[in-house]
Amino acid sequence: MSLTGTEFPHLARDDAREATMRKPNVLAIGLDPRFADYSAMPQLTAELVRAYIEAEINRLRDAGFEVDTCLLTPDATAESDVEAALRSKSFACVVIGAGLREPSEHLLLFEKVLNLAHRLAPDACIAFNSTPADTAEAVQRWIVSR
Repeated sequence: MSLTGTEFPHLARDDAREATMRKPNVLAIGLDPRFADYSAMPQLTAELVRAYIEAEINRLRDAGFEVDTCLLTPDATAESDVEAALRSKSFACVVIGAGLREPSEHLLLFEKVLNLAHRLAPDACIAFNSTPADTAEAVQRWIVSR
């Protein structure tokens, strides 16, 4: 016996209501602030950048998103950390932090992250922030907030 919405229409309505109430999942991938080079921006510190990251995550959550973070150390574990995060659930958006795009010594890691996101989250929007303080805007450019 197959159970479908036609036999139990109230179940179909409940499923539809639950689907519309689900929050879009966002994965924020970035360089762990402890490993960033602040020489070009001496006004920034790891603590300040971490505070910006937390504030942006809270802004996204307040706007109706579920947010996971994946802060990377520039070592051999970075690629496997990103892969594990991307496999953990389905994401509507993957936002990649500016610290992975610049300085140029992180270019290979940035390319690996971008290609993993493309391969493991093919339906996700890819967004880029320009500073730790505009992550919410980067996500909202691609996903309408709820």
